[in-house]
Order: sequence, then C-alpha cells, then structure tokens
Amino acid sequence: MATVSTLGFAGKNAERFFDLVAASGARRLIDVRLHNTSQLAGFTKRDDLAYFLRRLCDVEYRHEPVLSPSEELFQFRKKAGGGWAEYSARFLALLGERRVESLLDPELLAKDTILLCTEPEATECHRRLVAEYLHAQWGGFAIKHL
Repeated sequence: MATVSTLGFAGKNAERFFDLVAASGARRLIDVRLHNTSQLAGFTKRDDLAYFLRRLCDVEYRHEPVLSPSEELFQFRKKAGGGWAEYSARFLALLGERRVESLLDPELLAKDTILLCTEPEATECHRRLVAEYLHAQWGGFAIKHL
C-alpha cells in the first residue's frame, strides 16, 4: 500500500527538509501551495525545488493548483486571521465543488508521495485536508505526517 505523507517547509532548513524527503521513500512530491514562487519560499521556490528534489532525492516534482485554496480563502486565513474551523469547512467544500477526485487520476498517489505546503505542522494546514479528502474518495493509501 502506498503512503501519502504531508510536509511543511516552514521552520526547517534545507538539510532537514531534504533529509525528511529522502527518508520518506517518496518518489513524487506534489506541491499544494497557492503561492509557490515567492521569495519567502527560499529553497522551496517552484523551479529551485524541482531541481533540488531531482538532484538530491531522485523525486519527481509536480504542482497541483487544484489542491490549493482559492485566493479568497487564502486571504481569509492568512491576512484576515480567519478561524481554522470555518477555513477547513470552506476548503473541503471547495475541493468538492472542484471535484478534484474526478479531475485527478488516482494513480497520482499510487506510489509513495508527499503533499507539500508551508505550515510546519499538518494540524491546521490544508495539506492534511487534501490527504484526508482524497483518502475518503479513493482510499488505497496510508497517511503519514512528517
């Protein structure tokens, strides 16, 4: 059975981050961030991250914006300080409206995969919601938070 891990880069230096990726055994990393080219992303900026993953870990990089929050929802949580309960309910509704389980192929998670976002812990991060939503739709994988 495949494992879908979740990982946030905040609070981790490059050594710790890439050690976690390598130790996970994942063959693919799916970036679920809405904004993945910001200078604030440091070593996890989209193009740099794709290069580092390939060279250091032999891991494929893929960005899936359909698994990201909308700009409105992002602003609600990050800029307006919206609460987690409302954010998570709205985000799960957004995944359902987008019908991501129909837009994406379940084979996307058929091999060990990491879902990447910013938050250091999965507890209040949409990457956890994505993993749980796809598990409920497709099953066939275990979830692990790195």
